[in-house]
Amino acid sequence: MAFSLQLQQIFLSHTRFCSQPKSITNPLISLKLPSIHPLAFAQNAAVSNIDTGVAAIDASADEVLLPPQLKRELMPKHVAVIMDGNRRWAKMRGLPVALGYEAGIRAVRNLIELCGKWGIRVLTLFAFSSDNWLRPKVEVDILMSLFERALNDELENFARAGIQISIIGDSSKLPKSLQDLIDKGINTTKQNSRLHLVVAVNYSGQHDVVQACQTIAQKVKDGIIETKDINSFLIEQELQTNCIDFPCPDLLIRTSGELRLSNFLLWQLAYAELFFSHSHWPDFGEAEFLEALCSFQQRQRRYGRQSS
Repeated sequence: MAFSLQLQQIFLSHTRFCSQPKSITNPLISLKLPSIHPLAFAQNAAVSNIDTGVAAIDASADEVLLPPQLKRELMPKHVAVIMDGNRRWAKMRGLPVALGYEAGIRAVRNLIELCGKWGIRVLTLFAFSSDNWLRPKVEVDILMSLFERALNDELENFARAGIQISIIGDSSKLPKSLQDLIDKGINTTKQNSRLHLVVAVNYSGQHDVVQACQTIAQKVKDGIIETKDINSFLIEQELQTNCIDFPCPDLLIRTSGELRLSNFLLWQLAYAELFFSHSHWPDFGEAEFLEALCSFQQRQRRYGRQSS
């Protein structure tokens, strides 16, 4: 992705954002310099802690043993995550916002690896809301660049790990280079079946329902269906999540202590169990995910029925 001159200047300025790539430890750390600015040292430490990629998952191997706290028969098939708190994580540490998003990529990689190992079938990540275009252009450009770079870095790993990737949302507004990479990723991984990774980019839950209703209305107008044929199953078939075997999440996780859905999968989350973590997204690791899964397994999902 071509950067604007303004964005290039921000990335090159060590006082605001870090110019180090996410997968390479800053070589200056190994040099014996007489003095290192505290902010520069913190930036280097944050970048050096970001993993280089999704750990290889043997797609042909049996699922590894679950932690003793979990029961396999109670594992959710579909987990959805609102990844919140990247900016707050960075600001709390006196770091540039860009490094918060970099650290967030590390958390994404860790979660993908855990889902693959623990037998979760679908992982849906809310990466970019249609409302996020209201953020400063520089920040939007950073997010788009990071998404493109991370996807490009991980495609080979996804193929090796048996991970299928899909995108929901209006991708037509994304940079052309990112659109092309998304198409490549979808085609490259479409035969994979170990884990279905769904990334919501430029997504709106309200618009998802509206476009489904518009599609159905057009079918009624064209005489393909009658109004009496419209039901919840038909609407679900027209939602953007119709590409998923298990379109409705069993568990929604939101980080950073926020207690709202923020226009994410509004129809699909009707019966989901909700878990709100106080951890900022970059700090959300195995322990936090295990806590969410344990909470999920302790609940009774009654769907309106009387408890047993």
